[in-house]
Formats: sequence, C-alpha cells, structure tokens
Amino acid sequence: MKKRLVIAEKPSVGKSIASVLGITGMNEGYLEGRDYIVSWCLGHLAELVGPESYDEKYNKWKYEDLPIIPSAWEYKVSRDKYQQFKILKQLINRADVSEVINACDAGREGELIFRNLYAMTKCTKPILRLWISSMEDAAIEQGFRELKPGSEYDRLHAAAMCRDCADWLVGINATRLFSVLYHRTLNVGRVVSPTLAILVQREAEIDAFKPEPFCTVNLAFDSFTAASAKFKDKAEAEKCMEECHKTTAKVTNIERKEKCEKAPALYDLTTLQRDANRIHCYTAQQTLDYVQSLYEKKLCTYPRTDSRYLTDDMDAGVRALVLCAAGIANAAAPAAALLNQVCDSSKVSDHHAIIPTKAAGETDISRLPAGEREILVMIALQTLKAVSEAHRYEENTYTLMCGGTEFTAKSKRVLNTGWKAYVKQETHDTVPDDIKIGHELIPGEEFIKEGMTTPPKHFTEDTLLSAMENAGKDDMPEDAERKGLGTPATRAAIIEKLIANGFVKRNKAKKAVTLIPSNLGISLITVLPEQLQSPLLTAEWEHKLKMVERGEMDADAFLAEISLMVNDLIKTCKVIRGAEVLFPSGRDVVGKCPRCGSDITESKKGFFCECNDCRFGLWRDNKFLTAKKINLTPKMVSELLKNGKYPVKGIFSEKTGKSYDAALVLTDDGTKTVYSLDFAKEQPV
Repeated sequence: MKKRLVIAEKPSVGKSIASVLGITGMNEGYLEGRDYIVSWCLGHLAELVGPESYDEKYNKWKYEDLPIIPSAWEYKVSRDKYQQFKILKQLINRADVSEVINACDAGREGELIFRNLYAMTKCTKPILRLWISSMEDAAIEQGFRELKPGSEYDRLHAAAMCRDCADWLVGINATRLFSVLYHRTLNVGRVVSPTLAILVQREAEIDAFKPEPFCTVNLAFDSFTAASAKFKDKAEAEKCMEECHKTTAKVTNIERKEKCEKAPALYDLTTLQRDANRIHCYTAQQTLDYVQSLYEKKLCTYPRTDSRYLTDDMDAGVRALVLCAAGIANAAAPAAALLNQVCDSSKVSDHHAIIPTKAAGETDISRLPAGEREILVMIALQTLKAVSEAHRYEENTYTLMCGGTEFTAKSKRVLNTGWKAYVKQETHDTVPDDIKIGHELIPGEEFIKEGMTTPPKHFTEDTLLSAMENAGKDDMPEDAERKGLGTPATRAAIIEKLIANGFVKRNKAKKAVTLIPSNLGISLITVLPEQLQSPLLTAEWEHKLKMVERGEMDADAFLAEISLMVNDLIKTCKVIRGAEVLFPSGRDVVGKCPRCGSDITESKKGFFCECNDCRFGLWRDNKFLTAKKINLTPKMVSELLKNGKYPVKGIFSEKTGKSYDAALVLTDDGTKTVYSLDFAKEQPV
C-alpha cells in the first residue's frame, strides 16, 4: 500500500500534523500511520559547505586566493543532525512512499530547507506543498485538502537558493578580504554591515553634538501653564519673568483643531517586536522565540510575516476573532467594531497578519510562561485596536501676551476615545472652556525652567528595527515588494550576530536597553567601502529576489551579478594607511618584521606583522614545518627574526622515521619566506 511522506521543519510541528492525521505510531525520528508517514528536518538540515571543502588551500586565509566562487554549490549535513538525515533518507527512498509532502514553514526559508534535503537524498518522487498560516487543527485539515504541486513553488526555491548562495559569496569573500587586510577576524555581511553602519552613524551624531543651555519662562494659572519660547540667555529669561510679575496676561488668539488618529493595523512580526521591546524590554530574538512557541502551540498564526492585514476571504470570521481576542485580553470588545477595516488582500504577501487563534481563546493563558502570555495578550489587544474606531480629539492652542512676551498653552479634549480605550491614557492640561479671546488672567506664579538641548538618542531594538525596516526605502522602485534591511524573519538574528561578533554591546539603563557600537564595530565601518555600508545593496537584492520568485529574472543571472560585484570588490579594496590604530591587537610582541620593521605578534594561526600594508607572516601549519613536526614557539620565532637561525632538537625524518638535530634557518626576500636546515656542528644558542 502506497504512503505519503510528510516532512515538517521541526518535531513539534510534525507531531501536531501527525495528530491531525490520526497517526499515533511513534518511531525514532518519525511517526507512521496507514496512509501517512510524518517526519521532520530539525531546521536547516543541509547547509552550504565552507570554502575548504572545495579546496584544502582555503584552510588558510590568503588575499591571493580571493575571490572564492564555487563553480557548483555543495551542501553538507551538520554532525549533530546527521542521524535525522539518515532517517529521512531511508524514509524518502522507501518503496512504499509514493509522494513527498513539503510541510516546512510556508515561506522562502522553509522552501530552502526542504529542497536542500530533497536534493541531498537524490529524491525524484513527486512533491506536494502544504501551505498554511496556522497550526490549528482546522487549518491543517484545510491545508491537506488544498495541497499544491511542488512545482508551483520552484521559483520560490530559486529565490531562496539565490539568497543563500549570494550571502555566502559576499560573506565569505568580504570577511576574508578585510580580515587579511587588517590582520584580525572582521565578519562582514550584506545585511549585518549596513545595520552596523546605522548604529555607528548615530554614535557619530551623538559624539558630534554640542549641548546648548536654554530656559523658558512659565506662567502658572489655576488649571494650566503657559510657556514662553526658549531663551538662550538666562538673564533675558529673568528679565522677562520680572516684567510678568503681577502683570495681567491677555488671551490674544485661540486656535482649535480637530485631529484624528486612525486605528493601528494588526501586527506583523517587526511591529510586534518593536512594541514588545518598548513595553516589556524584550529583545527582538526573545519576542520571536515567544511568538514561535505560541504558533507551535496553536495559539497564534504564523509569526514570520511582513503583512498587517487579513485576506478578504477571512472577513466572515473577524467577528468571532474579535470576541476571542477580547477574552484573551480580558477586555470588552469595541462597541462599534469596524470588522472590514482589517481585511485587504492587496496588502497581504505570503502570510496574513499575526492574530490569536480560536484555540487561544479556549486556553487558560495563566498557565503559559510569562513571556508567551504577555506576547499573546499584546496580539489580542492589537486585534481589538485594529477593529476600533479612530481616536478623535480637539487640540486647542492658546496664545497669551504678558509683559510684552508671547506665551503659549495647549489643551486637549477627547471627542471619541476609539482604539485608545486599550491604551493607558495620558493626562493633559485643561484650559477652561469659558476662556475667550480678550480675557485677562493673572498668573498665580511665574517660574523659569532650565534645560539643555539633547543629542539624538541611542538606538533601542525598537528604534533599530524601525530603521532597518525603512532603510533605503527612498532609493527603491515604488513597486519593490520588499524594502529595508533583512526580513521580519531575519532581523532579530542580525542584531544578535552583531552582538556575538563583538561589534555591538547592549547597554542596560534604568528605563531601556540601548545598542552601542563597540570600538571594533566603529573601526570596521571606518574601513568598509560605501557599497558594503549602504542599505541600497540589500534592498536591491530583495527586489531582485522577488523578481526571481515571479520568474522575471533568471537565478543564474542574479548570481552572476553577485559574483561580478564580489570580484570588483576584491580588486578595488585597498588597505587604509595608518589603519593600525583602528585594530590594535593587544598581543605580545615577539620581534620586528624583516620587511617593514613593524611589530610581529602571535595569533592563533601563527606570527604576523602588525602593519596592514605588510603581508609578512609565519604560519604554524607551514608544510615544511609540519612534515618535520617542528612547532613554532614565541622564543623560536624571536630568534629567527633576530638571527635568522634557531637550534631544533628531535626533528622528524620523513624518509627514515627517526629524529635528528639541526638549525632551522629563515630567509625572506621581501615577497617570499623560505625555511631550510643547517647541519653545521656548531649551532647558535
């Protein structure tokens, strides 16, 4: 009897699907029933190999070997996931398996995860695609009723493969290029580098800012305060205050404006991450982890979305959604819910906005971990806001003259609370309604407020996510579907990578956690060309990847463009003179360079010149040395640099297998370093 093999991205998802299909037969790494077998990939099971897999010479990072551009891409399975790969390979090749169902996450990355596995197992069986936005039982059941041919997603896979290979080309080549030029590991990437540049630019603006003092004169009345314009000179402010003392203030103008704030749209991932950082101080990665867990528990819809609307065909279920959200948030549903304002198919890409599921409304959320509970309540509250009426208010601006100086007071009167019923209300000054133009008022008190102009603020994850989302937007075509740096699914990982690589630090203050570039991060941006700092590169990539996805651009043509760009980068980038001060190694000096006279210091792979313009280095894994089992030590290198010789005992003979003593000799002609042996009886000490 023929069976279908279902392959999910994670075990938890696979088990949920198996439950819906009525499969209970558990085996190692998979579940099996009468008609279906369900297994999983453990995330990225197969990934692109490193450069050294193409050629052993790439074990050493050398400028001469760049650029590294594979003629054919190779993949490998990581050691910790190999057992699951073996299980999947056996299942795929079983004679009774007729079709393979791709049930990995419905998006570019999920498609890549499945297709890499499919290729590595050399599978040729037909592919069907399960494309769902919710892990609810009903959504899974509907997804299986509407399985699509895998061929409909070939272009999505092509775009995913292009992104993966292009990131490899830029990341590997640019990282090696700048690392060998500046003699330390400098991780460079087409998304991480412009993100770092945003932080460094802000830091430069803060450092360059010169605060200036100012003060305002304030007149206090019974229920409100009026303030003057800013004075740079405190003496002038004091003079103004004296002139206002016991002087009548006359109302000269009243300007009334009715304003309207539309209800916010539903959450996409980035907006949820921003609000969670601002409200709960969660990092972008924490929020993603929480909402992913909620999704796998069937309590919210697919999280990795950049859409903030539902599709038009979901309108019939919005009323039930609102009631469900109200129960989760322990709040009243809006009296006049505008159900149709959350549905717009034209604004939905791969997945609709994040909303709570019906199952969430039937769950005791008090049993959830605190982080998941708070995120779920946020999603529910956003749903209630999104179907609410606009927040309308009247803003009144009063102009008063006192002692020859103009003062301003503002008040706000709410006309319709609308969606802000679900937001903590701010307090505002209230100017009595009976105050009219021409009225004269006597201040109860005059006082001066002093302050300093403030620099731009350091980025928080909230504001950085916003900057990443909007980076390069003005330079992109209007019809570009994806703009900014990264995608909702990758931005959290980008921030974490910058921190892990030592380019950015989290600075914990009383009210917020800010992101500060380290000295290393600032130095890297100083030497990177504009091309790798600009968000335009990644914005152009995303635009072209969507073209590949739509069949408007060939995948090979895209990768050819990237290869050409990488080749040009290698040819044109030169060391910035004097950059040694940007990347001090802090390592112990063992001697002087025979070529330029700069310091030679020890690193993990050998002993190298600290001067960026010089390429002198003594590698530990030099073939001459390793064949004779000679291990370079700081003392040995110091003597070689000073005298050109060093006595070595117990040198291994490749011919006889025995050992002998000799002097190791170092010669360098300015471009090439050569080792030899001196067997003279008298060896230098």
